[in-house]
Amino acid sequence: MNMPQITVATINLRNRADRWRERRHLLVAQLLDASPNLISLQEISFPIAQGRWIRNQLNARLPEGVRPYRLIQLRKQHPVNRYLEGIGVLANLPLLYSDSLNLGYGGRVALRVNVELSNRQPLDFVATHLHHVAAEKEARQEQALMLTGWLSDRRPVPAQVVAGDFNELPSGPAIQIMKQRFRSAYQQRHGSEPLATFPTALLPLGDWSGCLDYIFVSSGIRQVPAAKIFCDKPDPDDDTLYPSDHVGLQATLEI
Repeated sequence: MNMPQITVATINLRNRADRWRERRHLLVAQLLDASPNLISLQEISFPIAQGRWIRNQLNARLPEGVRPYRLIQLRKQHPVNRYLEGIGVLANLPLLYSDSLNLGYGGRVALRVNVELSNRQPLDFVATHLHHVAAEKEARQEQALMLTGWLSDRRPVPAQVVAGDFNELPSGPAIQIMKQRFRSAYQQRHGSEPLATFPTALLPLGDWSGCLDYIFVSSGIRQVPAAKIFCDKPDPDDDTLYPSDHVGLQATLEI
């Protein structure tokens, strides 16, 4: 029997900051080149309807007959931040339901989108963005424990993917908690995490760089035939202009 194969991805958008109007077409073009089935988006700017703009631009450029993307998005659960920013999922697979978890620390959230695969099997695709203060590892550790507990206790399914900006290096406690229940798709293919997913030349920070972004897969995902960095190409005429301050991750999964 043929097993369903899908492509998933994650990218932090850097909201509307750092030359958004100049870099947004780079982002759309590189998302189109990859055309993942499911995309986790972080730092969506709600005041400019950034998520809807990206969805509309992608759908307008898709080849005829290709299933369009649907956008499911969620504001941060915080009295101030909720008006500014959130996370979301772009999906071109049939949606069964969605739900969310409040992770605290400035209204951080996890958004689960449950989709139907070609063999009628359900899959959880979860977008998240953990606490950003580098020194506060205990906060991200708490968030990872909340996240893994929620996914195992509330409407669990065998096939689960968690993708996003964890603001944590591979050695950090939050990543170690995730790896107790999940495998890293990139590590599965390459033996280690990327050297760095942040920053790009869009946001020069001196010599510091690190891997902060991950795609985690459950044991219900049979194989990871491919995993790579994407959304990593600068503008041909400006080597400081990138789609975002993060590069994205993309993985092909066999379920």
